[in-house]
Amino acid sequence: MSFHVYANAAGTLNHVSVRRIGIGDLFDALRGGLDDFMAKPSHVVFIIIIYPIVGVLLAAWTSSNASALPMLFPLMSGFALIGPFAALGLYEISRRREEGLDTSWSHAFDVRHSPALPSIAAVGIMLFAIFITWLLVAQALYVHTFGPTPPASLSSFLNEIFQTEHGRMLLIAGNAIGFVFAAIVLCTTVIAFPLLLDRDVGAYEAIHASVRAVAANPLQMLVWGLIVAVLLAIGSLPLFAGLTVVLPILGHATWHLYRKVIEPAPTSARIGSVAA
Repeated sequence: MSFHVYANAAGTLNHVSVRRIGIGDLFDALRGGLDDFMAKPSHVVFIIIIYPIVGVLLAAWTSSNASALPMLFPLMSGFALIGPFAALGLYEISRRREEGLDTSWSHAFDVRHSPALPSIAAVGIMLFAIFITWLLVAQALYVHTFGPTPPASLSSFLNEIFQTEHGRMLLIAGNAIGFVFAAIVLCTTVIAFPLLLDRDVGAYEAIHASVRAVAANPLQMLVWGLIVAVLLAIGSLPLFAGLTVVLPILGHATWHLYRKVIEPAPTSARIGSVAA
């Protein structure tokens, strides 16, 4: 495997064709994701179970550490920023099921053999950089609003957030800034990782194709972002346990969304991620 990031292994940039889709296509993608999940539920839950576990650990850590309390919401909401990268194994399972290949859970890790792995890693590093930037901005916003002194306890922190003018301003500003970060991730990676698993087009074209997909379908992608946000919020409510179902369905659905948005490539241009 040659190391290439900007372009494909041959050093060329091959642009993919983007299609316009309808709102109904979004729900078709969700149904496809649910169908993939129901076909192999135990496998995808095994892959994705780390997320609710991490969520509970973070909640426990911030609850016992007052200085970390202001970062609880940014940390939890920030999961959505790295979600497209974390769902790589789910895209691979959907790809293999689509092609009639073995979908045993171990194949979710076959992405490490993908010819496009350097490009996948590059886009993943970009997402982690956005995630860290979000945390730094959220911390700076809290210090600007309440000062450097941490809250005395969880109850006092919640009281400050919901019962004071400063707290309400923090909620409004924090959610507005978080929306900007989420929009950046959506625009740059909505179909980037599935595309790289399917074709070795390079990181630049994967990001560029995502931006063009959003530009061609602004309303549809806005609705898709809202669907993802609502489902993640619902999945987080019962101590994050719902994420064991929500996250794999969304991961699989993203693969089906990719299939609807991007024109199919000739068989010779498709690489999958590994040999069958």
